[in-house]
Amino acid sequence: RQFLLSEEQHSIIPKRSDQLPDFSATGLSIVIHPLNPWVPIIHMNIRFFRLSTGVFWFGGGIDLTPHFYDAEQYNFFHSEVKKMCDNYHADFYTEFSSRADKYFYLPHRKETRGIGGIFFDRLIPNEKISLNTIVAFWKHIGQLFFPLYREIVLKKCDKKFTEADIQWQYLRRGRYVEFNLVYDKGTRFGLETGGRIESILMSLPKYASWQYDYKPDRGSEEEKTLRFLKRKL
Repeated sequence: RQFLLSEEQHSIIPKRSDQLPDFSATGLSIVIHPLNPWVPIIHMNIRFFRLSTGVFWFGGGIDLTPHFYDAEQYNFFHSEVKKMCDNYHADFYTEFSSRADKYFYLPHRKETRGIGGIFFDRLIPNEKISLNTIVAFWKHIGQLFFPLYREIVLKKCDKKFTEADIQWQYLRRGRYVEFNLVYDKGTRFGLETGGRIESILMSLPKYASWQYDYKPDRGSEEEKTLRFLKRKL
């Protein structure tokens, strides 16, 4: 919590949206649900809030949700994100990666939404980090998105896939929908404050599915993926 709002500052932010003071907010969100099941879903968001009380903060992050777990892809993604974070503070990656794991989590399934990344909210300047550093870090997340995802896509986009792979992809998208509609704070905040519905729900895929008590075949790529995602947080 060393980079975030102090307890005193945090206490002046009302808990319910109908008690919020006037505020302004700006942000950019990108979510891609690729056609090829071997190419992962990616999400990137940067946002800035300012309350009429004078309190302001930055938020954002980037995370990856593969339909099929790939250790090489996992290591590449996290190493690139860590390199970016290390440019600004030695503790950013460790703290914000841990926050991503805890945030992008479906407790009713004891399953992470994907393979993580970084996530932060209410990031403010203090004696440990300047406003200029925060702004540069915040911008860098947005600038990292395209070259990072491009490398990931190019390694998988020509891989052949079957109808069974597509059905598995739809099941994984179903998990994505569950998280975004049940747990995502941005979705809930947007709906509770009367935001533009089409923008709030832009993260949802065109096609998704659910299957009662699905069990993957033993030793399959699907089982390997679920085994990696299942954990207690």
